[in-house]
Amino acid sequence: MIRTLRDEVERYGPYSLAVESKYDHPMLWGSKRTGPDLARMGNKYSDEWHVRHLNNPRDVVPESIMPHYSWLGRTELRIDDLGVHLAALRKVGVPYTDDMIANARSDAYGQATPDTPYAEGVTKRYGAATNVRAFDGKPGVLTELDALVAYLQILGRLTDAAHKPVAAAGG
Repeated sequence: MIRTLRDEVERYGPYSLAVESKYDHPMLWGSKRTGPDLARMGNKYSDEWHVRHLNNPRDVVPESIMPHYSWLGRTELRIDDLGVHLAALRKVGVPYTDDMIANARSDAYGQATPDTPYAEGVTKRYGAATNVRAFDGKPGVLTELDALVAYLQILGRLTDAAHKPVAAAGG
């Protein structure tokens, strides 16, 4: 998150708003800094950049101390009980609809396989800002790498509220 501190706003842009994290649970806002700010990472880098960075961070950032996560691309994403997880998250306040929960499995598959009938439902349920593509460059195989890159690419893209002017007081 980008805090309201002037130096952070000058460096990263407008401070983070609660609406930008409406699907995050538990809410992870805090004051400790460990690593770079990811609040508005969405579409800042290409999918290929993220894949390379997660497989071997030093391939794209030579001075990086981040560990590699190359196993994500070899691990199939488990989606068989995704609807159950979304239903549980809804009970604690995440705004998933009945339609999102009922279609969770097909939407997860459709988000990473754009040339299938499942892809259309993703944007219908989650909006046009949601990315639908083969994130790791391997269509037809849904991996944990697809899921993480999809998440990174949507960060800060679900609302433009942070960039809208504040309404004048009393008006």
